[in-house]
Amino acid sequence: MTARTKTTPDLAHLLGSVDELVRAGDTRRLRQVHRQLKSAVDRKRVAERTRKYSSNPVSWVRRRLRQFIWSKQREVLESIRDHRRTAVQSGHGVGKSHTASLAAGWWLDTHPPGEAFVVTTAPTYAQVRAILWRYIRRIHKAGDLPGRVNQTEWWIDDEIVAFGRKPSDHDESAFQGIHARWVLVILDEACGIPAQLWVAADALTTNADCRILAIGNPDNPASEFRKVCRPGSGWHVIKISAFDSPNLTGEDVPEDVALALVGREWVEEKRAEWGEDNPLYKSKVLGEFSEDSQWQVVRTSDVAACRLDLETPYAASELLPVELGVDVGGGSDETVIRERRGKVAGREWREHTDRPEVIAPMILQAIRETGATSVKVDSNGVGFGVVGELRNMAARGLHSARVYGVNVGEASRYPDRFANLRAEIWWCIGRELSEERGWDLSTMENADTTVAQLLEPQWSLDPKGHVLVEKKEDIIERLGRSPDNADALLLAYFVPTDAATEYMEHLLRRGA
Repeated sequence: MTARTKTTPDLAHLLGSVDELVRAGDTRRLRQVHRQLKSAVDRKRVAERTRKYSSNPVSWVRRRLRQFIWSKQREVLESIRDHRRTAVQSGHGVGKSHTASLAAGWWLDTHPPGEAFVVTTAPTYAQVRAILWRYIRRIHKAGDLPGRVNQTEWWIDDEIVAFGRKPSDHDESAFQGIHARWVLVILDEACGIPAQLWVAADALTTNADCRILAIGNPDNPASEFRKVCRPGSGWHVIKISAFDSPNLTGEDVPEDVALALVGREWVEEKRAEWGEDNPLYKSKVLGEFSEDSQWQVVRTSDVAACRLDLETPYAASELLPVELGVDVGGGSDETVIRERRGKVAGREWREHTDRPEVIAPMILQAIRETGATSVKVDSNGVGFGVVGELRNMAARGLHSARVYGVNVGEASRYPDRFANLRAEIWWCIGRELSEERGWDLSTMENADTTVAQLLEPQWSLDPKGHVLVEKKEDIIERLGRSPDNADALLLAYFVPTDAATEYMEHLLRRGA
């Protein structure tokens, strides 16, 4: 890929005219010649960089930025050079956004201003500005590259040469009006970008010298990103696993590079915490897509859609009610308290304890911190005593929240559909609420662990044709870990209809 430079005035002629203009005192013409000289010098420099680096992005990074890039980063940059469309499905902590910023800097620095353009987008404006463009600002400064860069724009002289935007999800004409021979489009966090913006990106890159780079975690099997990563899509696909990191392969890299990349300790922690078959492990560690399983209660694609940041803040009324779900630990399990505000999942408190006299004060503190009006407690076993403690606290005036005991082993409220209340909760809240995007998990505390647990339970049909969800004990036996965080989240969203419980609370409040 080579660039042609525009015809410029002869430098010797321009320099020769300077003395004559100085003697004549023609300041207006001197300023004009100065601009012409600067433009000619700039174009000469670009032409030289084009000759040296337009076909060698790796050398550009090493010489212009004086930075080291490891093997997979080199592979991505060379793919952009050689292929019109590159898709990079990347695990966590392998430097994907930094790699994309290197591509943007190399592209603009090795093509004449006005003949090249870079467009970047991401699922939200915050991701555009705070992730990729933060790296672009860094490499611009590190290489003393031409022009100036602000939060989401790159200008050379008085011409904009790159910008980051988050258009409407449904706007196929989002990037119209950009006309240049060399256009590079970067789709960052590509799994969250809707199909219409892929169409808009494609419309910008119709000639042979244009390029698209799509890069992100492969966490949504229903996304457009998944489609382009399939064999036969026409895209050049690169997979970067945590196991490709120099910290796991032994590739020789400088210490500062190694410290910035995912390490073996994190991989081992996630293997133990999530399990190698968990969709989150496959995405974050292996850089692989997981297909939604027919027998998976909560589907990977639905949960991924619930983790996308919203552009518009919620109104105060949309963050009500404030409610808590509590999964009470037993044996080696944790006790987990989860907050939700309206549809938004929030904070989490957890402790390795099964003692009601310890758990109840924890919940009381969470009620006071959140202003929760309702608390739903798994009342099986130890949880029964916790419910009693909380109701006694309410009777003493320590809090005013309604306390519900939820026994998931009891009959479902829809006995013609579900084998028990556990199946109802996991299906109606876990599956259907996520499918309808009735959750917002984008700011949820301890999100990855909770999501990994949400994706574990399987469902089946009992002999009567009722939905039956895998018991917690069976999950522990199968996987060696308990979905405590997920159970607490589901209880936070569960809406009880136990009139008897409400009546008893009413009596307690009256001091009966």
